[in-house]
Amino acid sequence: MAASRRPGSERDDRRAAGPAGRGRGPAPSLELAIDDYLQHLSVERGLAENTLAAYGSDLLRFAAFAADRGVEGVDAIEPPLLLAYASEQAREGMSARSQARRLVALRGLFRHLRREGSIDHDPMQAVSLPRFAAPLPELLSRREVEALLAAPGTDSPAGLRDTALLELMYATGCRVSEALDLGIDRLRLDEALVRLVGKGNKERLVPLGVPAQLALVRWLEEGRPALLARARRRPRQQWVFLNQRGGRLSRQGFWQRLRQHAEAAGIDRAISPHKLRHSFATHLLEGGADLRSVQALLGHADISTTQIYTHVSERHVRDAYDRHHPRA
Repeated sequence: MAASRRPGSERDDRRAAGPAGRGRGPAPSLELAIDDYLQHLSVERGLAENTLAAYGSDLLRFAAFAADRGVEGVDAIEPPLLLAYASEQAREGMSARSQARRLVALRGLFRHLRREGSIDHDPMQAVSLPRFAAPLPELLSRREVEALLAAPGTDSPAGLRDTALLELMYATGCRVSEALDLGIDRLRLDEALVRLVGKGNKERLVPLGVPAQLALVRWLEEGRPALLARARRRPRQQWVFLNQRGGRLSRQGFWQRLRQHAEAAGIDRAISPHKLRHSFATHLLEGGADLRSVQALLGHADISTTQIYTHVSERHVRDAYDRHHPRA
């Protein structure tokens, strides 16, 4: 009877065989290649679970498309198949942005396979990504931000918590996941600093303004102990922001509270935590901050991601020019 093979042995044999042209064994199946690539993204590049899930969904969708056409091995994938896949997405009415996202996932997969020596050539080199105009981010005006920050009030533990959370997000431009995953040990309130952990587990130290600093101090000294006393429960980890039961505040719970506060503040447009991040970046640039500083504060790996905010603030710059230039 043939000896059993442990999971992943096909991948191990392929790696041991070396690069293409030097004793490379049979190419892996597409599904195995996707599994290997996702493991690479998780272990070696530290991508977040949500990002990995999105990549996996996009790649497995292509794997199903290829299997329907009798293609299962990665070495059998050629540009015509990829072009047919791209064309089918366009015919289905998918947006250019969604098409590009799926093709970017495939581009990363085939680059990985080429580096690993699993394929001799990269078929994605013959496929162009669809072009699309990146929409400008929606943001809140300064007056809307002030109204939103005042909406929770400070006469209850929940109000103190929500005020501190909103002040933190607008003061630092952090993502909602970064705020809700924040541990007390990452706060340095005596120095008005917070250590945030962003995508890829990359850390950055961000300053706090006085209103955010004071709101956090009051929440930690008054609101959080009162909430824990009511909950009669000790959280297993020292999260900064807790729910009414003493556990970590969830994204869904915060979204619900945010909508209530926006309504109370008279904001009748759709709102999301990310709008505070957009507003933070735009208001900084409008105030004269340089792009590199904003990039560092937001935790963007690539400055091109930050540059979109320069377009948002162009009108402000034009207004300032018209008001202050002697020859305007």
